[in-house]
Amino acid sequence: MEQQRLKIFNGKLITPAGIVSGTLIVADGIITSVGEENVEVDNSIAIDARGQYISAGFIDMHVHGGGGCDFMDADEKAFLTIAETHAKYGTTAMLPTTLTSTKEEMIQTLQVYEEANGKNLNGSQFLGMHLEGPYFAMSQRGAQDPKYIRNPDVEEYHDILSRTACIRRWSAAPELEGALEFGRYIKSKGILPSVAHTDAIYEDVIKAFEVGYTLATHLYSGMSGVTRRNAFRYAGVVESAFIIDGMDVEIIADGVHLPAPLLKLVYKIKGADRTALITDAMRAAGTDVKESILGNKNTGLKVIVEDGVAKLPDRNSFAGSVATADRLVRTMISMAEISLVDAIKMITITPARILGVSDRKGELVVGKDADIVIFDHDVTISTTIIKGKIVFQR
Repeated sequence: MEQQRLKIFNGKLITPAGIVSGTLIVADGIITSVGEENVEVDNSIAIDARGQYISAGFIDMHVHGGGGCDFMDADEKAFLTIAETHAKYGTTAMLPTTLTSTKEEMIQTLQVYEEANGKNLNGSQFLGMHLEGPYFAMSQRGAQDPKYIRNPDVEEYHDILSRTACIRRWSAAPELEGALEFGRYIKSKGILPSVAHTDAIYEDVIKAFEVGYTLATHLYSGMSGVTRRNAFRYAGVVESAFIIDGMDVEIIADGVHLPAPLLKLVYKIKGADRTALITDAMRAAGTDVKESILGNKNTGLKVIVEDGVAKLPDRNSFAGSVATADRLVRTMISMAEISLVDAIKMITITPARILGVSDRKGELVVGKDADIVIFDHDVTISTTIIKGKIVFQR
């Protein structure tokens, strides 16, 4: 990546210590200075923030597509288009995410990731793959294609992991036969197991947490709440995520998947330190289409786009969001009524910690990657900088 020496001045820096007026200096893709003084920097590109906010770049740890493309298209151009589309909305790093599919489709998508990774020079960086499925509860499949849903298969996931080292997280239903063994195994390989599309009860979740399932995938979506079995009540995954202090959660904060009261409840219980904002965006994100396809462009499910969300044609289930990262921040401020600082934390510092990259990403701190976004009071992105390179400027 071509490196640029930058000086960003006349802005409001969102730092771990709060919002301060100041100047940011970047060299060789790394933040070298964060201060209040507007110092002179030789041979640099000067960016006048014009009083706007300057933040660490947004990290989307669950995204399927955008700009008319889906990662399940298993095409290098699709990967790069999605990365470039979301960069325009402040996303500087992401986890490309699959849908439930055949083993062959998963392997092909992983191979394309490895081919595309490093070529996304004008788009969001890839931090590894997120496999969403196929080990899910049929009853909580949502828009996941039922014909591919199955229990964990030891031979299958051992074979997949023998072929690649690019998987960063894998979402599964922990109550399934073999799911605890699966979670324990992928955890030993440095992969984050995540609870998803599940009918588990607390007793299942606590066992899963102990073997490594420390994240709840899109909380409330595709998971159990309080249930009754033979007249007795049981806490579901939602309540389990609230009870277990060490469990992180992610939420689709598009203002549609979760209404304001639930956004407020998640924030009240888990807080900004344990809650990550995700788009869960499908291919229609960043477009104005009314009809689209969820998953592979040739074999995926037809969906409609209305009310700011993708839905199955019969409207009985959402089919992924069409949100971009800037919308998530706006939603949390306007609907959950939280501070800008906390909203930014939920899409920078918190996902960086969950993904194990907080040593280099997530904060405007000297020595960390120069992943930076500049935006106004409406969180409209004016500039996106990735590793010190300007990739978008309005």
